[in-house]
Amino acid sequence: MKDKLLIYGCNGYTGALISRLAVRKGLKPILSGRNEAAVKKLADELGMTYRIYDMQIKSDAALQDVKVVLHCAGPFIYTSKPMLEACLRNKVHYLDITGEILVFEGAHEYDAAAKSAGILVMPGVGFDVVPTDCMSLYLKEQLPDADKLELCLMNKGGRLSHGTAITIAENMGNGSLIRKNGVITKTRSGYTTREIDFGFTKKVGAEIPWGDVSTAYYTTGIPNIRVYNILPKQLISSMKLSNYIGPILRMRWVKDRAIAKIKTRPAGPDDKERAEAQSFVWGEVTSKSGATQRALLTLPEGYSLTADTAVEIASRVLDPGFSATGFHTPASVFGSGFILDFAGTDLKNL
Repeated sequence: MKDKLLIYGCNGYTGALISRLAVRKGLKPILSGRNEAAVKKLADELGMTYRIYDMQIKSDAALQDVKVVLHCAGPFIYTSKPMLEACLRNKVHYLDITGEILVFEGAHEYDAAAKSAGILVMPGVGFDVVPTDCMSLYLKEQLPDADKLELCLMNKGGRLSHGTAITIAENMGNGSLIRKNGVITKTRSGYTTREIDFGFTKKVGAEIPWGDVSTAYYTTGIPNIRVYNILPKQLISSMKLSNYIGPILRMRWVKDRAIAKIKTRPAGPDDKERAEAQSFVWGEVTSKSGATQRALLTLPEGYSLTADTAVEIASRVLDPGFSATGFHTPASVFGSGFILDFAGTDLKNL
């Protein structure tokens, strides 16, 4: 009987947070990855079983009694397709914690195949994109004829994990992306900015290629989408420069050098940093008539929230009564209020 959860990439920074929380919540996940020493160490610590699995070999014995895979090993631009196809072959629900637009778009292409296999394909069950997806749907519900959606992220404290930083390095020199008239469109990095009023402070955000450029369109049908992030002026200047040296930044040796430097840093924020940090999501929708609706989500630190949302979604998909199949975004299945089920979250209109 397929009734098990397999957490792949359990030994990464975020994968370990998720694995530990899953066990504390009473789940008994199978821990998995390619590095046997690291996977076994975590499995022994948590008292869980483990399996070593290499997606590239296409030997699927590790998945044959599994109901849900929670895929935590990025960069997902390289790892999502082989894992998703393995899940399709074995009729296993697929979840991941990606934030990469091209991964969402690629997963959407498997919608019909997933329905035929009777499985759910839901990338982005972490900070990107659960809170922003819920915000997008909430605003659409407030203004049903919305034609434009803009989101902005702001973090207080915390820092990046290796996995997130490496994903950014892999995308150096690629510019930004927006949704324009329903089509994902490339734009120059750092050149589109906007002052955002969070209600308690005003900050200038720079446009970034966040996952909602893909997912919010499938959740809401809104055809014009931009996402901003509150960033230091120096970083915005570097983003602008990247448009002119993109070919250099895209060279493999340049990316490899950046990744090697990332790996010399701490793996991610420690417990104290996560406890003290806070995140915010601002959102605005506008209709063709000029009507607007704005709201603000207050959230815990991003990696802690990722563990919370990923484990909760995995638990719900494991439930025998769960029936959604095909490609879905988190809010399209669990609703706009899903994010408010978690401690430390608050939503208010602006």
